[in-house]
Amino acid sequence: MRVAAVQLNSTADKARNLGAAEGLVRAAVAAGAEFVALPEKWNLLATGEELVAGAEPLDGPSLTAARGWARTLGIHLLAGSISERVGDGEKPFNASVLIGPDGEDLAVYRKIHMFDVDAGGVSYRESAHEQPGEEIVTAPVGDLVVGLTICYDLRFPELHRILAVRGARLIAVPAAFTTATGRDHWEILLRARAIENGGFVLAPGQVGQAPPHFDSFGRSAIVDPWGVVLATAPDGECFVAADLDLAAQERIRQTLPALANRRPQAYAWPEALAHHGADG
Repeated sequence: MRVAAVQLNSTADKARNLGAAEGLVRAAVAAGAEFVALPEKWNLLATGEELVAGAEPLDGPSLTAARGWARTLGIHLLAGSISERVGDGEKPFNASVLIGPDGEDLAVYRKIHMFDVDAGGVSYRESAHEQPGEEIVTAPVGDLVVGLTICYDLRFPELHRILAVRGARLIAVPAAFTTATGRDHWEILLRARAIENGGFVLAPGQVGQAPPHFDSFGRSAIVDPWGVVLATAPDGECFVAADLDLAAQERIRQTLPALANRRPQAYAWPEALAHHGADG
């Protein structure tokens, strides 16, 4: 399967963001991609207040447009994430939607881990404007099972292990990783999640500056189960694509069977975990 990660420099201008996303999705498909993934907040990257004001229900205009692209192009499309409007007075979810070639939703994942940090010169409280989800989500993409995550989830290996144990062979990580933390941690964490689970990682990201204070690292990537980076995006809006060698993945999982060698009966969570400060 040929997959592609779209890299965007989204801002508060929704119309501009949707136009850029559509153009790069179409270009990726023209290059042979069968499964295309957009980054976190692909339709709107703005202040917390603007994200709340611009939140849309799942049947809103942004996802309706994305479903049309998937249907017209006959592809699987991961609509990165948007701020999902829910009930009156409730905070939005940070929601990722996987769309099939018929334009129908295959899965919805709502970001579990809120980006509440003071790290690398960045102070941000995602939970002030959005609420966390609770459900771990996998879904089929052709012959693959795909696990869904969003950005900060990358720092929680237990989530990725559960996705792998549930059959995920590819994990999607749409992101808007900060430049400060991305420079030191992004590629290392992507490769670690791939290696420890014997899985592919598809990581489309935001890049560049967006008002008022966002500075996203970019370097969208596709990583194989051995931890080899198959493709990395340059700075700027673009896409990168790679072919997933599923037979090679089977060989890796057979010869280095970390998933099969797990011993769940020996694992126990501590009853209480001390808080040691925020991470970025």
